[in-house]
Amino acid sequence: MQKQATDRGPVRLSIIVISFNSRVETLDCLRSVFAHPPAVPFEVILLDNASSDGSADSIAEQFPKVNLIRSDKNLGFAAGNNEAVRAANGELILLLNPDTIVFEGSLTALLDFAASCPDRKIWGGRTLFGDLSLNPSSCWNRITLWSMFCSAMGLTFLFPKSRLFSPESMGDWARDTVREVDIVTGCFLLIDHGLWRALDGFDPRFFMYAEEADLCLRARAFGARPAVTPAAEIVHLGGVSETSAVEKVIKTVRGRVTLMRKHWSPMALFFGLMLYRFWALSRLAGSKILEGPRDKKGNAPTKWRTIWQRRQEWLSGY
Repeated sequence: MQKQATDRGPVRLSIIVISFNSRVETLDCLRSVFAHPPAVPFEVILLDNASSDGSADSIAEQFPKVNLIRSDKNLGFAAGNNEAVRAANGELILLLNPDTIVFEGSLTALLDFAASCPDRKIWGGRTLFGDLSLNPSSCWNRITLWSMFCSAMGLTFLFPKSRLFSPESMGDWARDTVREVDIVTGCFLLIDHGLWRALDGFDPRFFMYAEEADLCLRARAFGARPAVTPAAEIVHLGGVSETSAVEKVIKTVRGRVTLMRKHWSPMALFFGLMLYRFWALSRLAGSKILEGPRDKKGNAPTKWRTIWQRRQEWLSGY
């Protein structure tokens, strides 16, 4: 691979951003990157997924140094990243969500972490919400029948900080130590470019959600041991490009079902899909009594009724 040079030498890091109707957040993200750049030569490649809010024009005007790729259609997160990385010159690839804010030293700390344990091949950091409280979604354990059972039965909701009943979220851990994890979330994921090529990037079947889980699980066959460090800390607002709570749930479940169909045995998949049916039906029944923390008042029954009615869609995956 021929390396592109910057005024500081050959590119070491390629920062990849995929935007979709998130103009304000994307501009804030880019400002933070250029205000707090890594201590190595880097490039920023941004693919805009046919945004209708003027994102691409604003980015081109305010950040001429960004390699802007304008897609004429919404490719989704997985295929969008695959397209953007094809233009990358760095030895390391950083996937960075447009609704993130980088602090001073964040990127350098992540690169230092990677340099200290290069055999891990995939690295992540610690994410915060806008109020600087912990956003635990920077990493996850893999989905299992047990984790699905706990979710379907409401145990994960009742005991969110339990290692036993909230196994995917590792709710008892504040992301304040270095730890090996199953999955580094794609909002802030550093990966060796050679490993990305060996994996052929994301599986484009995943339009959005769970593509990084699939990537990390496949990476283990190449010797990767993903890990995160609290030294690399950013803000991740989350869900900015999603305007519908129903669509977000359906896309999330479609991604997870696609992951299950790809990595699980037929018998495990059978029971997993049964648990997903029970999960949705129980949420519908419970929505008349108890609203979720993100539900607008009075909307929960309508939301879960729609999700249940569209169950064939999300049970099929992508």
